[in-house]
Amino acid sequence: MGITITINGHAHAVTASDETPLLYVLRNDAGCKGVRYGCGAGQCGTCMVIIDGKPVQSCDVPVSAVADKSITTIEGIGTEAHPHPLQRAFVEEQAAQCGYCATGIIMSAKALLDANPNADDADIRDALSKNLCRCGTHQRILRAVKRAAAEMRK
Repeated sequence: MGITITINGHAHAVTASDETPLLYVLRNDAGCKGVRYGCGAGQCGTCMVIIDGKPVQSCDVPVSAVADKSITTIEGIGTEAHPHPLQRAFVEEQAAQCGYCATGIIMSAKALLDANPNADDADIRDALSKNLCRCGTHQRILRAVKRAAAEMRK
């Protein structure tokens, strides 16, 4: 197969087979190591990316399905020098204990706040329902998302 996909605003030629999970192309071919392998079955949210404004578990999507779509990964929202408000809020609230799930949660939260900058607790919980965190920092995560939302509204 020979398609081009857009990752974080840049075109990438893909030579993987049609059914290769997007997760593998992002990590192995595009170098997006912030997109993490979790369960591989679309149930934990660790591999969450934003595709055309919607949070999507990249382990569940064949690369052929994203040929004409815009993909955003954690690498595309901020840098160490200039973190996205969600990234900064996660640090300030100490919302990530082990941190393995954090990139997926941040991407789900970003898609929510982009669509609804005035999200309330119920909206946030609903948006993060596909993301699992075993460390139990759920209250810190909620505080971080609300803190980032307030900053993004300014």
